[in-house]
Amino acid sequence: MAGAGGGEGDGFCRDFMVLRPDKGGFYDLLHLLWSCKVAENGAVDCPAGTEIGDWRRRWAVFISLVAQVLLLWAKKPVALLGSVTEYWTNLLTENGGGVLMLVVKALQGKLKFPDRRSPSYRSCIGLLDTRIELDKKITPGDSSYHAALSIMAAKLAYENELVIKDVVENHWQMKFVAFYNCWNEFQGDYTTQAFVLADKPADASLAVVAFRGTRPSDTEQWCADVDFSWYEIPGVGKIHGGFMKALGLQKRGGWPKDIDQNAEKPFAYYAIREKLRGFLSENANARFVVAGHSLGGALAVLLPTVLALHREDAVLGRLQGVYTFGQPRVGDEEVGKFMDKYLDKPSRYFRVVYSNDIVPRVPYDDSSLQFKHFGTCLYFDSLYRGRVMQEEPNRNYFSLLTVVPKYLNATWELIRSFLIGYVAGPEYAEGWLMCLARVAGLVMPGLPPHSPRDYVNSIRLGADSLGPLS
Repeated sequence: MAGAGGGEGDGFCRDFMVLRPDKGGFYDLLHLLWSCKVAENGAVDCPAGTEIGDWRRRWAVFISLVAQVLLLWAKKPVALLGSVTEYWTNLLTENGGGVLMLVVKALQGKLKFPDRRSPSYRSCIGLLDTRIELDKKITPGDSSYHAALSIMAAKLAYENELVIKDVVENHWQMKFVAFYNCWNEFQGDYTTQAFVLADKPADASLAVVAFRGTRPSDTEQWCADVDFSWYEIPGVGKIHGGFMKALGLQKRGGWPKDIDQNAEKPFAYYAIREKLRGFLSENANARFVVAGHSLGGALAVLLPTVLALHREDAVLGRLQGVYTFGQPRVGDEEVGKFMDKYLDKPSRYFRVVYSNDIVPRVPYDDSSLQFKHFGTCLYFDSLYRGRVMQEEPNRNYFSLLTVVPKYLNATWELIRSFLIGYVAGPEYAEGWLMCLARVAGLVMPGLPPHSPRDYVNSIRLGADSLGPLS
């Protein structure tokens, strides 16, 4: 790719490619298939004169745009379906957990209606896995403690502030430090949620920063996982555009070291960095970990990347580890080389992948694209057996050789959902909503494995076999 000129990269980036499914029409999609002059395409924002001669790269861009168009088209009906399902399930839970009890309470005039802002209202993710207690078999000092705490924090990050505060303080007996609902300047909306906890109210030794991942019913957030947009940050590499925007990328300034924060529209990176500076200053012996599932995992690894860009050595020196679960790829090979200096000696970045989860396998990693994973991959199969690997099997998911094994595995996961409570213990039993998700996996086998439930199970049942994870 070559060329220089105007566009979305002005002010901080001279080389970029931003896909715009909201601007391109049917002609622009077809134009990608036969013309290498992508700078003339209404669906692609890039420097003037940019050309992509490799038809495989143009085909990948075409597929990415089509997928995003379809996801955006389905945004309202999927959001409505998700909202109704979530509210209905909370209604059942609030009234005893069954339809019969719901009818009885309605006839008695004692029906309780859930409040979306209450400490008892659960997100779809929280309903798929209702466990909120930490695993009592894993205690501070155990090799898998940080990973176990991180996946529970990453799962909890999907909930509203009151739920998070209640769980952290009343169930985990830890300190709730801060909650953030952060602004995305490019989308003009609050898209990024995160929270911070400390292990003790005073003289803390550990803080956890946890980012919320992709909400299941928000197809606009799903677009980020199939989006191939990127910006090149000099000295760092090419980084996924959607993830940087969610973290706090500035339209004109890119990543300035300091900004004037708007208290009503905080940017995630800057708000969390300021909180970490204060926390580490107040707790001289404390360290911190960063965690996230799905999109949250991408933000979790990009947070120290921008800290490194800004030479925040004092903060990075107190980083205990980065734990991501079902994380998509965030950048090219150069980003991995840049971050190896900060995360690899000793290893402080653990990327957990469960079975056939589709999200860690996008955006694609092949000769036509530039996205690459880095860090230590902890791969767990559907029996929750762990292996340390350079890359998860079937790295781009859609290999024809894996079609039959994926569907057989999805069938096994459905059968397992009825058995695991008896084999592993009652806390592992799966409810009707998760069983329905397993049924959906018979059609799309890569989606149910993305649930945090399987990641919680992986760490609790299989992490000890992998050795130290902290």
